[in-house]
Amino acid sequence: MYHVKEAFYTLQGEGAQAGRASVFCRFTGCNLWSGREVDRALAKCTFCDTDFIGTDGINGGRFASAAELAAHLQALWPTSARNATPYVVFTGGEPLLQLDKALIDTLHDAGFEVAVETNGTLLPPPGIDWLCVSPKGRNTLAITQGDELKLVYPQTDAPPEQFSELAFTHFFLQPMDVGFLAQQTDNVASTTAYCMANPQWRLSLQTHKIAGFD
Repeated sequence: MYHVKEAFYTLQGEGAQAGRASVFCRFTGCNLWSGREVDRALAKCTFCDTDFIGTDGINGGRFASAAELAAHLQALWPTSARNATPYVVFTGGEPLLQLDKALIDTLHDAGFEVAVETNGTLLPPPGIDWLCVSPKGRNTLAITQGDELKLVYPQTDAPPEQFSELAFTHFFLQPMDVGFLAQQTDNVASTTAYCMANPQWRLSLQTHKIAGFD
């Protein structure tokens, strides 16, 4: 059984794949935070701004099999998009609590490329085409190599230099979204300055928020 908070067709807003047409599938649940504000102070990740509780989001629900969920996601990809490879991004919460080889294989059979955005604390199943790890605080990484490391910045307990020797193809810093304009402006400025001083790292902005799409 797969529990999905929401699923929708959009453009990837962040990182190396920014601007790419994608079906997003947000699984419920996370191993670093319950998702409930009353638990935030004790969470292993305290700055998450995502709702991943329940299955009541757009196109959310419970799916009994890999075939059922794959068909649900396939229906979200536009039939007119004949010159582009179908692309699905699994996120959360923490998608590796639910994503398994059966679902990946079923989506591959349907012609999809499969991407994952994970906190990196759980080992992934085989077959993922694009693996993005976003470390959170002091939590130990089980994944130390992949396509993209995308670090929310600043995190006092997760400085970029802690990850700079890992075996990722792309390294991104993304300014932490705190919801306050002045602080957000400061975070963008400090992230930009770090990337300029350390050009291994590239700036990732949340273009879906800037452009106003989900």
